[in-house]
Amino acid sequence: MQRFYKIFLVLFVIFIAFNLYMMEWDLGFWHEENSKFILSMSAGILGIIVVFVLNTMSKLGAPKKP
Repeated sequence: MQRFYKIFLVLFVIFIAFNLYMMEWDLGFWHEENSKFILSMSAGILGIIVVFVLNTMSKLGAPKKP
C-alpha cells in the first residue's frame, strides 16, 4: 500500500473513532442528536472503502516486473 493511501486510511480511522467517542450513547444510536455523528461515520467508512478500491486498482494497473 502506498504512503498516500496509508495516510488517508489512518485519517479515516481516526475520524470514525472520534465520532464513536463523541456519540451520546445514553440517548440511543438513532437519536436526532447523534445523526450528525452517524453521517460523519458513514462518510468515514465510505472513505475507507474508496481507499481500498483505489489501492486495488493501482495494483492492477501496475506493470509486472520480469
